[in-house]
Amino acid sequence: MRIYLVGYMGAGKSTTSKRLAHQLGWEAYDTDRLFEARYKISINDFFHKYDADLYRKLETQILHETLSLDNAVIATGGGTPCFNDNMEWMNQNGFTVFLKISPESAIVRLSQSKVKRPLIYDRPPEEVAEFITKNYAERLPFYEQAQLTFKGENCDVETLATLIPKE
Repeated sequence: MRIYLVGYMGAGKSTTSKRLAHQLGWEAYDTDRLFEARYKISINDFFHKYDADLYRKLETQILHETLSLDNAVIATGGGTPCFNDNMEWMNQNGFTVFLKISPESAIVRLSQSKVKRPLIYDRPPEEVAEFITKNYAERLPFYEQAQLTFKGENCDVETLATLIPKE
């Protein structure tokens, strides 16, 4: 059994994956960290050195390799579900959870984040909110294909764990 956490940047997928895995007695994985470990480069640096199409291709390969994991909670990158039929693939090969936060929460969280996000890193502050609002709206139809939507703000992992199918 694999649980894939999807949602916008800053939704708390990485943190929730660790807490949910602990709650279930499973292992937590993060496709962004798997990518960085495999290619020995940060995602932000990869985006600056190479193009987004190559990143999405390699990201999809990393995602497909999670098929070998069992009893795993897997945090995915914010864009992962939106490319290469990845959302359909995750729905076929695991249980998907959309950690839904509002665009306003995403703006606040990303503005305060220490993590450099390639899609907003080089943008002037006055453009960040507009970009996030537009980009979030474009990605939302992919996220909404998840088998479960769960509130990402103040995520109650104990409740979330009760909503996960046992098989």
